[in-house]
Amino acid sequence: RVLFRSHCEKTSQTKLRKVYFPKIQLRSFFIGRMPATEKMRSILEVSTAKKGKTEQENKMQAILLAGGLGTRLRSVVSDRPKPMALIEDKPFMEYVTRELVRSGITEIIFAVGYKGSMVEEYFKDGSGFGFHASYAYEETLLGTAGAIKNAGRFITEDRFYVLNADTFYQIDYTRLAKQQDEQDLDMALVLRQVPDVSRYGKAILDENGILTGFNEKTADPVPGTINGGIYLMKKSLLDEIPEGKVSLENEMIPRWLSEGKKLGGFVNDGYFIDIGIPEAYFQFQEDVKTGVVH
Repeated sequence: RVLFRSHCEKTSQTKLRKVYFPKIQLRSFFIGRMPATEKMRSILEVSTAKKGKTEQENKMQAILLAGGLGTRLRSVVSDRPKPMALIEDKPFMEYVTRELVRSGITEIIFAVGYKGSMVEEYFKDGSGFGFHASYAYEETLLGTAGAIKNAGRFITEDRFYVLNADTFYQIDYTRLAKQQDEQDLDMALVLRQVPDVSRYGKAILDENGILTGFNEKTADPVPGTINGGIYLMKKSLLDEIPEGKVSLENEMIPRWLSEGKKLGGFVNDGYFIDIGIPEAYFQFQEDVKTGVVH
């Protein structure tokens, strides 16, 4: 029996009427309680499968390189890893992870070394910050590529982002992924324009955005493009990195270029700062206070 309200045509009075439905009709109304038909089961299974596929497709991973000693900043930040240096009562790395979450990153693997437990104690499983967290500890310094190799056991997707935890760089992450897809790049990376490349070494892109030179040294204080320190790597590159201490910038990228691997990217003009020295650390504090960075 089902009770419902019906408005009578002849009066304005609302009445309750008892209505009896055949048993076969009740199955469709109470499918949550009664066995569904085979057709309905198929619909539910397809719907669930699509939902699972969407969640999987939306998963994006990033490795944050946070294992350095931070010796240049030790004069002002001595009790914690450099990426955990406090900015307005929050560690610098929280600002980095916020930017990643805003860009759609769902899982962050922290590659940690010196006082790495402090990172895990703060971020825990990451749920309080909008992502899932994992931790890859280094017993000895492994270099940038070695740290990526060590953290690679947590990588489950076909590609993943890599960035330095002591650098804040605002970029369009979807643009990097789009370029990698369109040009079938083994690695996509971000460059930035500087007034003097002699301090860093040039990174050169051709007119199509393909990397043709990297870390090329010059004594001339001329403007140019340098490595911005953000990468989107295919998972297959992990197998190319040897065990032990290995540099991504000085060893692997030059080697991949010489081997004919396809690397490319774009020049980005977003906000950039590396807090490796006290002056930059104080500058970032000021930029947060004044609202330049949120």
